[in-house]
Amino acid sequence: MTRGMIALLLACATVLSGCNTMRGLGQDIERAGEVLQEKARK
Repeated sequence: MTRGMIALLLACATVLSGCNTMRGLGQDIERAGEVLQEKARK
């Protein structure tokens, strides 16, 4: 039972860290798009 709990906690940590990484990637892409829009307006 202890090994199952450890495996479950590790799986949850992996999933949550992956979501955080994808969110950060989305923010980076959004910022890059904003910079391109500003350059296009000039």
